[in-house]
Amino acid sequence: MNSCKSTFNPNFNLLLKLLRSKVPNTPVSSYITPTYLNSLINRSSNYKHATQIHSKFITYNFLSVSFIFNNLLNLYAKCGHFNKSLTLFKNIQDEYKDVITYTSVITHFSKCSECCKALIFFKKMTSSCVLPNEYTFSAVLPVCGEIGVVCNGEQVHCLILKHGFVLYLFVGSALVDMYGKCGDMRLGKKVFDEMSERNLVSWNSMITGFLRNEMYDDAVGVFKEVVGVKCVVPNQVTFSSVLSACGNMGGLDIGRQVHGVVVKYGLVSVAYVKNSIMDMYVKCGFLEDAYKLFRTIEYRDVVAWNVIALGFVQKGKFEVAWNFFWDMRREGVSPDEVSFSSVLHAVASIAALEHGSLVHNQVIKTGFGYNLCTVNSLIKMYAKCGSLADAHRVFVECKGRNVVTWTTMISAFQQHGSAYQAIELFKNMLEEGIKPSYITFVSVLSACSHTGRVDEGLYYFNAMSEQHNINPGHEHYACMVDLLSRAGRLGEAKNFVESMPIEPGASVWGALFGACYRFGNLEMGVEVAERLFEIEPDNPGNYVLLCNMYTRNGRAKEASEVRRLMGSKRVTKKLGTAGLTLRTNTHMFTTNDRTYNRTN
Repeated sequence: MNSCKSTFNPNFNLLLKLLRSKVPNTPVSSYITPTYLNSLINRSSNYKHATQIHSKFITYNFLSVSFIFNNLLNLYAKCGHFNKSLTLFKNIQDEYKDVITYTSVITHFSKCSECCKALIFFKKMTSSCVLPNEYTFSAVLPVCGEIGVVCNGEQVHCLILKHGFVLYLFVGSALVDMYGKCGDMRLGKKVFDEMSERNLVSWNSMITGFLRNEMYDDAVGVFKEVVGVKCVVPNQVTFSSVLSACGNMGGLDIGRQVHGVVVKYGLVSVAYVKNSIMDMYVKCGFLEDAYKLFRTIEYRDVVAWNVIALGFVQKGKFEVAWNFFWDMRREGVSPDEVSFSSVLHAVASIAALEHGSLVHNQVIKTGFGYNLCTVNSLIKMYAKCGSLADAHRVFVECKGRNVVTWTTMISAFQQHGSAYQAIELFKNMLEEGIKPSYITFVSVLSACSHTGRVDEGLYYFNAMSEQHNINPGHEHYACMVDLLSRAGRLGEAKNFVESMPIEPGASVWGALFGACYRFGNLEMGVEVAERLFEIEPDNPGNYVLLCNMYTRNGRAKEASEVRRLMGSKRVTKKLGTAGLTLRTNTHMFTTNDRTYNRTN
């Protein structure tokens, strides 16, 4: 609630004096005009004022006047007491509710992300024979977009056509935006093409719609049209959207051209645009260009730091990303959840537990200990750094866990060989009413495989589609093949692969190939290896494993042929790497590495 001690608005004082001096049987318009009351509402957000005015309106029976009633609804909503507005709406007779009343309520529901309630009120409005206007449609279309169900939007579109509002510019723009959010750019483009008039909002709705639906070439195409329209000047939304499209499609050349256009329009100094340019260069693999631009920024916000940090992580420069995080802190920039996710990912990649503990301290100090995204990254970091106890402690202390939190912890148990705990935690997750995801079942099936729970694994595999409406993917089939293979049931595993409804990939055949090696089934191993050579001809592991199988069975000639095949295809085995943390620095080594200055 807003403080009642705030300075009383002199305009409200004047209004109260007018109401107190009201002469009986005089029209309300002689005391209060719609323009005056509307300007008063726009300048105030004090709950005490609202209640005082409300009491006077009741005293003089002014609530039957629609413009007064509607402004009072808006005043309570603006004061942060939308529930009071709803109570007022419910208690007033239907005959005093007009299109503005319903539109106000729908708009406030939309702003509060109460999309379903907004649609319910819209339906109630139409069933009460109150005709919607262009502002009503502009309020309800974003709600349809947020829900993302295109049939709702199509029904509203039909009403717009019926009532003749389709020619209104902002209604047409809202329709394009709605179809983009609902994933139907065919209808969105149809509306756009039929618009008799377009403004920048219309063009931006098309670009963002194509971007949202991963139609990057189309987004760039619309941008090219915008630049050619004389009466439309692209803004930061236009440039940010098309730069994101360029980055996602790896279009460096067009991205550089857009960069040039940004300079032409004088928007290169806008932080929002400059961050988008850096993000485009990072996504296109040109981190150096992004970093050069970053160094020219005088006042860098957290987004700018995050873009470059993510670039370092994607390039595998984990130690640089770690140092970059602390550079950001030294400049006084407060990290957000993206910052923590990036640096924790970097720490996990080099398994630097001490680094992770320092970041965890920062998480607690900055108040992100309750942020689920950050908590999930912490669990994953501790698990990858070998501290399962710390990962579990973070999990236990987490409030309001979501499916990602549960899945991350289940995966941590599974990766550490604690398969029994992983399966028990999965059961607890189901008891808590959390719906498992695609990734959850990968970890659970893998845990069943490592503990030899064949029947239980088969049950969970079937439950995916039958109980949870999740279609199994390559990872799940690979887990099932591994499950049957580890139990020595190679024939069943091979039949399982051949009966798959989807084309088996490298992970599936790889699981069976590994089992053939473990159980010494050379005949089946050769057959599976031939499949793998076709799918991934550059994977050296398959050649090495087959060579070892031949050698184990005393067939040196065939083993030599496999090695010659590797040479002819120029397939080489990658060197192994390992990290060593000394104090606060992590040093990476490869096999037979003699470059470190303290190597004997």
